[in-house]
Amino acid sequence: MPAVLPLGQPVPDDGTLPPEVAARVRAAAEAGEPRTFSLYVHVPFCTVRCGYCDFNTYTAETFGPGAGRGDYWESAVAELDHAVAALERSGVPARPLHTVFVGGGTPTLLPASHLVRILAEARERFGLAEGAEVTTEANPDTLTPEYVAELAEGGFTRLSVGMQSVVPHVLSTLERTHTPANVPAAVAAARAAGLEVSLDLIYGTPGESLADWRTTLEAAVAMAPDHVSAYSLIVEEGTRFGAQVARGQVPDVDPDLQADEYLLAEELLSAAGFRWYEVSNWAHDPEGAGVHRARHNVAYWRDQDWWGVGPGAHSHLAGVRFWNAKHPAAYAQRLATGVTPAVGREIPDDDARRLERIMLAARTVEGLPLAEVRDGMDPETLRARVAALIADGLVDGPAALAGTVVPTLAGRLQNDRIVRDLAGF
Repeated sequence: MPAVLPLGQPVPDDGTLPPEVAARVRAAAEAGEPRTFSLYVHVPFCTVRCGYCDFNTYTAETFGPGAGRGDYWESAVAELDHAVAALERSGVPARPLHTVFVGGGTPTLLPASHLVRILAEARERFGLAEGAEVTTEANPDTLTPEYVAELAEGGFTRLSVGMQSVVPHVLSTLERTHTPANVPAAVAAARAAGLEVSLDLIYGTPGESLADWRTTLEAAVAMAPDHVSAYSLIVEEGTRFGAQVARGQVPDVDPDLQADEYLLAEELLSAAGFRWYEVSNWAHDPEGAGVHRARHNVAYWRDQDWWGVGPGAHSHLAGVRFWNAKHPAAYAQRLATGVTPAVGREIPDDDARRLERIMLAARTVEGLPLAEVRDGMDPETLRARVAALIADGLVDGPAALAGTVVPTLAGRLQNDRIVRDLAGF
């Protein structure tokens, strides 16, 4: 969740959606390409706010009724009720949940029974599609075999573990609270409970060497996860880390080192049977069958629909975007008084949607169909730009000639260039 919400347009108090939502959902279904519907639940609580984090998180245990670790689940369920009513009122056809993702913050600071209760209430209201993926993020420090078993018994299918690094000084710089030994213990608990496992890594932390990063990657591979996400550290303005860099207390990230670290990640992960499917994501897939991809994130990248529950959570339904009150107290108060928690919405125009589609699709192994670019650029200019990207080794030549832009390994490192050229900047 971004730290600053856009202004947008006002939302009716009852949350009624613009009529185009229902029309687009129905049209997609009639065309044989139904839009999937997912649920995101934001849990805004953390024990420590890491210096690099710009998500909507809080270290206080409570902000009043419905806005604390002990009773937050009640507000989340109240929003589920609001979502059902708003969708019915707007004439949007009912759809089962394709995926559910609980993120944060640190969702596993809440009792497992609370996460299971939210899931059960969502299932009761919307239903779950057959084989639905149900994930929660987790800090290794918060997990026990009993906690993980309760999640699995309650319907969760996947655990996304915030590993980040196994090198103590890197964890210290990132202000992570767990020790390296917590991670394999969490993975073992997840395996014993029958859950899929994803490991989240961060590279490019100031003071991290290429050897440090290799140590982390080798440790991750040794745990045999189903999925690995590796994100380059970005120094965000307004974070404590950003202020420290600005004052010279902490060195800024080194983009050249980050590029080397990315190449090392691709080398070691691919050798271990992982295949990239998005610039920052690899799924264990030795046979190339597309298994173990994070289906919730794939739904984002493919412009599908989701409802975001929680403070500051964003939702997207058939081209309409809206977002909730950011502070937990304001969020809970709005729900308690029967008012939608959404405080703003927008309907991006065609140019904005085209740019977003380019930005997302050009990061994936499926690539960006050139047919989706042609309407915004004259044919000669587009051909010249694609030819230049091929000549510079940034996109796959045969795929582009067949009508789809797929980034090469070098293109993954210079993805901004691909997006800039195809968007017409």
